[in-house]
Amino acid sequence: MASVTSLSDSVHQHLATALSAALPDAGSADPLLRRSDRADFQANGILALAKKAKANPRELAAQVVSGIATDGVIKDIEVSGPGFLNITIADRAITENLAARYADDTGRLGVPFAAQPGTTVIDYAQPNVAKEMHVGHLRSAVIGDAVVQILEFTGETVVRRHHIGDWGTQFGMLIQYLIEHPHELDHKGAAEVSGEEAMSNLNRLYKAARTLFDSDEEFKTRARRRVVDLQAGEPETLAMWQKFVDESKIYFYSVFDKLDMEIRDPDVVGESGYNDMLDETCRLLEESGVAVRSDGALCVFFDDVKGPDGNPVPLIVKKSDGGYGYAATDLSAIRDRVFNLKANTLVYVVDARQSLHFKMVFETARRAGWLGDNVQAQQLAFGTVLGKDGKPFKTREGETVRLVDLLDEAIERATAVVREKAEKVGLSEQEIEENGRYVGIGAVKYADLSTSAVRDYKFDLDQMVSLNGDTSVYLQYAYARIRSIFGKAGDRAPLAHPELELAPAERTLGLHLDRFGETLDEAAGEYAPHKLAAYLYQLASLYTTFYDQCPVIKPAPAQEVAENRLFLCDLTARTLHRGMALLGIRTPDRL
Repeated sequence: MASVTSLSDSVHQHLATALSAALPDAGSADPLLRRSDRADFQANGILALAKKAKANPRELAAQVVSGIATDGVIKDIEVSGPGFLNITIADRAITENLAARYADDTGRLGVPFAAQPGTTVIDYAQPNVAKEMHVGHLRSAVIGDAVVQILEFTGETVVRRHHIGDWGTQFGMLIQYLIEHPHELDHKGAAEVSGEEAMSNLNRLYKAARTLFDSDEEFKTRARRRVVDLQAGEPETLAMWQKFVDESKIYFYSVFDKLDMEIRDPDVVGESGYNDMLDETCRLLEESGVAVRSDGALCVFFDDVKGPDGNPVPLIVKKSDGGYGYAATDLSAIRDRVFNLKANTLVYVVDARQSLHFKMVFETARRAGWLGDNVQAQQLAFGTVLGKDGKPFKTREGETVRLVDLLDEAIERATAVVREKAEKVGLSEQEIEENGRYVGIGAVKYADLSTSAVRDYKFDLDQMVSLNGDTSVYLQYAYARIRSIFGKAGDRAPLAHPELELAPAERTLGLHLDRFGETLDEAAGEYAPHKLAAYLYQLASLYTTFYDQCPVIKPAPAQEVAENRLFLCDLTARTLHRGMALLGIRTPDRL
């Protein structure tokens, strides 16, 4: 199935051709087309072009209008104000465009692939081994997953990387304790271990090891010696370390499963995955003069990064004791991603509070020649999750909120909402529970994704599972409501009728449906899932207005009108379903 040219692209082509004819010396003239509340589109580019050509803008606008080909797309075009063009699309063109999208049997709704796709490595969802995931891990996972889905839909080759925290001095204490208490991570029975049980084992061991470390000097000495063994790759030490990684993965995967996210084992490349490169990374930086020795440490300095005392704050690549900092790992990862994975773009979905670190890392990699002109690197920085009081989200005791508890509560609240309406649509207990999961997890994801990533957002479950307002539940119910219409349609089936005149609400809905591809293009180009969320919310709102103003089933309209409206209903449902899936949210058929 060929992709469908959007109506705005079609109008843009018509105007650009007429502008080039009117101003042959202007090169490729941009008509600056945008949506308008005065007509379907407004073109504002003529003013600037007229000024450049020293022409009268209204006269140039009139010349452009007279040169526009009438092929059935543009119904009316008028010059307004100092030289704006107000453009109205023909009803037939709207319906034909939507019919072509509807006929696309690939599920892409006629949306074209990107003209020049590349390879993007996206670093997101980065929990720490032997530590519980908390609310701070939510945003990187949810935003990263949505960006992956959107980029893949545009045709980009996406390599996922989960840079888990699986290395460091804390493992000396844990490994030493496990060697001295070898059954601490044993599993009871042969049954598969739950994520909850795996985390409880790790928590128990961590607390016991920490208590011993703080109270027993001899154990502390043995633990510190164990760090040296780990870094030297001593086999018994590495085998014990691997046990912690494996146990943690059981837990991680159970949380990601609850979040309805696919995490693949080969994509989990933690800090330890770059150990073999650290020495060479440091050598290359020092030999090229990018990094210099300062007080025994290997550092990179920047003119614009200074501390409160006015002295430069360096990026420390290797500490004076010979240990490697995070920077060495991050720089090694850049080398791997650019030279081995052949990435054109690196995206890091990381908390905004790490912005300075990544700015310094990227600048260092540029100076070293690892990030050439053909490679983009950027941090997709996100804000903090706040409680209802507008402060960072904590439990009543002031502790960080466990991610699992948060998701369980969302599912519980959503299941109650689903159960209230279940009798009306005849849902079974199994469907109530399944839909409760989809609605609860969808509510958490959408609350995050409907906010621009860099802004903080309030975690308010009452609002998230509300049926009113800009929530995922509102969109899921809109989808289910459309699906239910087809059970009442009798012998009438969705069928486009381009010969029909459209009512105002049908036109508005149709023009918005045509914008799906444009919106995805923007969301992918700016790594901005919130633009897709805003589009879908507006789609559901416009559909509600259409359904209120344009009878579909009762009172029964004429056969052709009913078929055309069912066609609009079905295309709206398909667009909602596809868009929500790209945000990682399911849309049950019955709610």
